[in-house]
Amino acid sequence: MTPGKAYLDTDTIRALAARTDAMGVWLVAHCWGVIAGSVALFAVWPNPLTALLAIVLIGSRQLGLAILMHEAAHNALFKTRWLNEFAGEWLCGRPILAELGSYRHYHLTHHRYTQTDKDPDLVLSSKFPTTRDSLRRKFIRDLTGQTGLRQLVGQIVMSFRLAGDDDAIEAANQDAAQAFKARDLWKSLPVFIGVALAMSLAGEWWYGLLFWLLPYLTWFQLVLRIRNIAEHGATEQSDNPLQNVRTTHAGPVARALVAPYWVNYHLEHHMVMHVPCWRLPRMHKALRDAGIGDRMRVSPNYGHALAEAGW
Repeated sequence: MTPGKAYLDTDTIRALAARTDAMGVWLVAHCWGVIAGSVALFAVWPNPLTALLAIVLIGSRQLGLAILMHEAAHNALFKTRWLNEFAGEWLCGRPILAELGSYRHYHLTHHRYTQTDKDPDLVLSSKFPTTRDSLRRKFIRDLTGQTGLRQLVGQIVMSFRLAGDDDAIEAANQDAAQAFKARDLWKSLPVFIGVALAMSLAGEWWYGLLFWLLPYLTWFQLVLRIRNIAEHGATEQSDNPLQNVRTTHAGPVARALVAPYWVNYHLEHHMVMHVPCWRLPRMHKALRDAGIGDRMRVSPNYGHALAEAGW
């Protein structure tokens, strides 16, 4: 049963779950618009500060693309099915070396068995709480590109290992570390390189390296980790949908740099997983109005969520 049905009536859920193609177009256009605008900002005012800002904003929007692919995995990005599949795959997933189909297979298993022994994400969340030193080492590896390079090399090796091996592909679909990665890298790599090449053609030859590859290897890895920690790190290992997942309040800066497209409303997403991301704040209010606000695991900000995880 959808957990939200225990607290919200059918008409409320139906209204919250309504999708529109127009909003899907806006979300995808906004994400790519921020990426293009970040590169343009540096092109107009080239200096170390605008370069750093562009890298951070683009890395955050690469997470944004992952979030929008996640929306498509739940058929919530577009109302029209073929638009949902096309945009989720080729405009959101493939540009960050991800794959909609394999991610959907993995992620729906996570929703079915959240924070239980059958949850494929449990290997990630069960590590928390940990120590501040452990988290610091992880964050340093992310920001210096070590995590990104290791995963990219692992993805390349995996794509060769899985070629034509259906059993190995099925096993890889349950690998939390590679949950959204493209199994057939040869389809995604040209798209990834194409984005970098477009940036270089629009500016200098090194734009693609600085503004697509570098954010992917650094800031994207950091905010992806923070997102994962905030969602299920140091929560109950149980089937209680109000305590085995966390919602984290996010102000304008956090939404711009760490939590784009309402990804911070994760408890609400688990309540009714096909509610579009842009309606999750409304769902948060509906749940509070239902009188369960004090029973929901909610952090006031990402600093608090990380502190619960050991920071």
